[in-house]
Amino acid sequence: MEKIFVSEDASAELKAYLEQKKFEVVEVHHTGRVEKAVSAHPDMYMCRLGTAPGGELFFGDPEKLAPEYPRDVRYNAACTGRYFIHKISATDPLLLELAEKRGMEIIDVRQGYTKCSTVIVDENSIITADEGTAAACRAKGLTVMSVSPGHVVLPGFSYGFIGGASGRTGSEIVFNGDITMHPDCGKMLGFIRERGLTVKWFSGYPLTDIGTIL
Repeated sequence: MEKIFVSEDASAELKAYLEQKKFEVVEVHHTGRVEKAVSAHPDMYMCRLGTAPGGELFFGDPEKLAPEYPRDVRYNAACTGRYFIHKISATDPLLLELAEKRGMEIIDVRQGYTKCSTVIVDENSIITADEGTAAACRAKGLTVMSVSPGHVVLPGFSYGFIGGASGRTGSEIVFNGDITMHPDCGKMLGFIRERGLTVKWFSGYPLTDIGTIL
């Protein structure tokens, strides 16, 4: 059974759905390594180098993390399989070396919480509210949908990130919460579906950042 990693704070509906899809759901629990609000977020501790579960997953060393930025984002890269997108000065050298060995094209951005802020749609397409990331990725040839910042809940902060409230499972993008409550819902659904993917969300509560479904 294929493993998929989610925060212990992910919704019960999401966990049940992933189990129905025959994933072994592995919960990431809170630690004291990074800020409490994000300490159960998978994308703080690991990085998937492809677009979906089944791709290579790099497990970081929690001992290298610290609560203050940018020492907390060493593993928070956004990877499409073809591109490795991160604040390179903050990346763990071992993770960067692995990406280079795989022949991934490196895109250096200012946003250290790169995976948090980025929905990986496919090898060449992403969704993000971060203007700097969007500009850097477009310059490298990616197709980028820019969305409004905010409209994602992250307890302890004024708002969370759209990437952290989502994840790709096979040919489906799954959102933790109700995407229809986001002002750019229609655009996002169209962008994803145009690429041959389906979308799953859960009604009744807003999109909530859980540090990506990995």
